[in-house]
Amino acid sequence: MTPSEWSAGGQEDCAPAPHPGFFPGFTEERVDVADGVTLQVRHGGSGPPVVLLHGHPRTHTTWWRVAPLVAEAGHTVVCPDLRGYGRSSKPPTTPDHAPYSKRAMAADVLALMRALGHQRFAVAGHDRGSYVALRLALDAPDAVAQLTVLDSVPIGEALRRADARFAAAWWHWFFFAQPEKPERAILADPDAWYGGDPAVMGVQNHADFRAAVRDPATVRAMLEDYRAGLGVDRAADDADRAAGRRISCPTLLLWSRRDDLAELYGDPLAVWADWAPDLRGAEIDSGHHMAEEAPEELAAALIAFTRSP
Repeated sequence: MTPSEWSAGGQEDCAPAPHPGFFPGFTEERVDVADGVTLQVRHGGSGPPVVLLHGHPRTHTTWWRVAPLVAEAGHTVVCPDLRGYGRSSKPPTTPDHAPYSKRAMAADVLALMRALGHQRFAVAGHDRGSYVALRLALDAPDAVAQLTVLDSVPIGEALRRADARFAAAWWHWFFFAQPEKPERAILADPDAWYGGDPAVMGVQNHADFRAAVRDPATVRAMLEDYRAGLGVDRAADDADRAAGRRISCPTLLLWSRRDDLAELYGDPLAVWADWAPDLRGAEIDSGHHMAEEAPEELAAALIAFTRSP
């Protein structure tokens, strides 16, 4: 998410009435995935499993319009809060921020899917969740049947190509990596930082997101995600690139027409081509948060991809 999308919120806290379309038929629970780490998760449907991974600063509820459509198409759909986000655990960090690496988050997701009885599954990730999805596909290729990445290029590729345009648009990557100051700035007024419109997001999704960004422990953990990104995550991507490691499953890239992926990288498929031999992609007519702004189009693309040979 770019800072241009952060607008003042100022919505009053409330207990939203249940929405009849808010994850209908889904079960919500907490699942232990590692020592001291428990993930908040919703899952529902039946059929081939698909796990959907949110980005920053969202929670799993960002998928509330997409997940039921994918489930209705004949899939088991799993939507967790990633480690550090929402109501999932926020483990202590270390000087290298490795507890918030995408490798650690991917291991959580693998353990979650195993706990729910799924040995092989499709994974789709948006924004920061796309980095977790990529790491899962690279680290556990036998488990990932199909990979979908939304609005991203690999962290190592983004930093290798970083220029003045990237620095101007994505300055928050570098600000968030600084010690202490970003916590103080964000927590002084989380609504001013993160905004969010319940009319677009949906009232219950907005309430879940707003509770998360007002929680100091969650804000610190989300920043640890970015700190890991500039260090251990970049190193992992660069090591894979140097070793010639590639994604072994079919891969779908979807990007938002009204975001800046194509502006920064030209053809985003050209960036991913070195990583994914079996690659396809398309634009979604949306801003950055496509699950909230274009849920039907996104769900249709995910369903068509999971049905493809």
